Amino acid sequence: MANKIKRRLAALPLKDVDITGGFWAPFMRRNREVTLPAEYEHLKQSGHLDLREWPELVTGTPRIYMHSDVAKWIEAASYSLVHNPDKAMERRIDKIVAGMADVQEEDGYLNAYYSLVEPGRRWTNLRDCHELYCAGHLMEAAVAYHSATAKTAFLDMMKRNADHIAKTFGRKRGQKRGYPGHEEIELALVRLSLAAGEDRYLELARYFIDERGRNPHYFDIEAAARNDKGAARGHGYYQAHLPVRKQDEAVGHAVRACYLYAGMADVAALTGDGELFAACRRLWESVTGRKMYVTGGIGSTAYGERFTADYDMPDDSAYAETCAAIALLFFAWRMLGIDPRSCYADVMERALYNGILSGISQDGAKFFYGNPLASYPGFDGNGTYVGPGYYYRRSEWFGCACCPPNIARLIASLGSYIYSLGRREIWIHLFAESSARMVMAGKPVVVSQHTDYPWDGDVTVSVDLQGEAAFRLALRIPGWCSRAGLKINGRRVDAPVKNGYAVIDREWRSGDCVKMELDMPVERVYADPLVRRAACRVALQRGPVVYCLEETDNGPALNSLRLPTGTRLTASYDKSLFDGAVVIEGEAVRTAGAAGGKLYGNCRPVETRGAHIRAVPYFLWANRNPGEMLVWLGEQRS
Repeated sequence: MANKIKRRLAALPLKDVDITGGFWAPFMRRNREVTLPAEYEHLKQSGHLDLREWPELVTGTPRIYMHSDVAKWIEAASYSLVHNPDKAMERRIDKIVAGMADVQEEDGYLNAYYSLVEPGRRWTNLRDCHELYCAGHLMEAAVAYHSATAKTAFLDMMKRNADHIAKTFGRKRGQKRGYPGHEEIELALVRLSLAAGEDRYLELARYFIDERGRNPHYFDIEAAARNDKGAARGHGYYQAHLPVRKQDEAVGHAVRACYLYAGMADVAALTGDGELFAACRRLWESVTGRKMYVTGGIGSTAYGERFTADYDMPDDSAYAETCAAIALLFFAWRMLGIDPRSCYADVMERALYNGILSGISQDGAKFFYGNPLASYPGFDGNGTYVGPGYYYRRSEWFGCACCPPNIARLIASLGSYIYSLGRREIWIHLFAESSARMVMAGKPVVVSQHTDYPWDGDVTVSVDLQGEAAFRLALRIPGWCSRAGLKINGRRVDAPVKNGYAVIDREWRSGDCVKMELDMPVERVYADPLVRRAACRVALQRGPVVYCLEETDNGPALNSLRLPTGTRLTASYDKSLFDGAVVIEGEAVRTAGAAGGKLYGNCRPVETRGAHIRAVPYFLWANRNPGEMLVWLGEQRS
């Protein structure tokens, strides 16, 4: 086995971190006041909450994943309750939990679909059905609700469910040697283990991870048992083509993959498994080094919502599911806790401000499932032509509604990703107007951030404590930043930078203030030449925010625009753009096309005329007038 490893950083409990203003406060408010109530109504209207009615509701297409949508909503609502107590919200959750308790079976099994709709067929199709996946999300919801309210009923239900699963699956005589087709329960069992103080749940997570991909292949065994001769998607689709310790390329369904990798990292950290963590490193390099969009999106095709070949990242048919970007953030967060390097937090930030936030509208009531990097009239978000007059827009809900409650739980829990604690360090990974309470060097400490990030690169960190205490403050220097300055109490200092973090080691007094100045010019971003659809094109980025052009600002035919290499680009704050946002402007050229308006022509040089361009943050697109959108802009050599 490789060298033993451990989790070096501890996350702060959500209750100890307050988002106090700035960029994120409006998102938190809308999430609480608009998104969560709207999602509850959709879940109610779609029948998700009326478990005893499921036999009538699921005729036609079985909705085997319905528990997971409800679970993510409960988890999101629970995080919201931490800072905003709401008795009406609690009553809603308690009623849902009571309904689940009503259908939980004597042996602890909990899945209304198989108990009420197809009794007698539970655990017969782990490959395609979602029993373990739903159980995982319910476990996470139970842990979150217990943490928010101290109520134990839901947590006790899920402990019984986990005990049933532990009796059903394993390597002992009479147990099934199975594992989930849709991963998620692995990381959920780790959370349940920590919340309940029960190592057996961690051991079950390790079993599911290590059994995956072994021969004889369990998915083939169970398919034969149910006389299933249908065409499977291949074991790689489920990340079950090899044992996970031998995997080195991210393949298959992108959400499943990153949920698995997050669970692998958790188990590696808590068991000291260096070999498993080495596999996590290899898979991290595969995802972020060869298969990640500039927006932090992953999953390049709607067919199977999956990864394809290295560097295959089409823009208009990019799937880049919202859930996949969230799963990538989960993976990055766990890697960061084991190996504190800014590369992990950089990916968290890239996904957060781009591929995740694009998944929800500015009014908090509409959602993207896929997040393409280009959009043209007549084409859906998968790059498929669906007819004239069609514009790709967010939807209020989906038949498979995994993304809306997923982004709600991410926004509601954002405070838990900003800070970490080391042995004698306070780590700041993300920059947001916030305050955090912790104990350092045996003394209560409050750390506060004051910033207009991501629109401004100045971040002021103040420290409040009784007396004095010696500890280190580690501030991330983002990978996009080429020049950063630090001041302590108004005096410029040079702090050593280790693994992408500026580390300030000193005796701290109450009122000490650190100001970090991150240079934030408009940057031109270029892709590796192997990314074919981005060849001879440029993307615009300022700070962590990736930009796009929309038809409403730039007119139609965005592909006819070329940005000269010598063009000066300016950034300015537009307070009229929703909650206010920085926009980028500059002079470009527009090509007139082939000679005489023909489809093809041999006219040289191509006629051009001047054009003014205006780029807006990618996460804001499709909130105004419908039309084209483009991230990768054609470039012209000056």
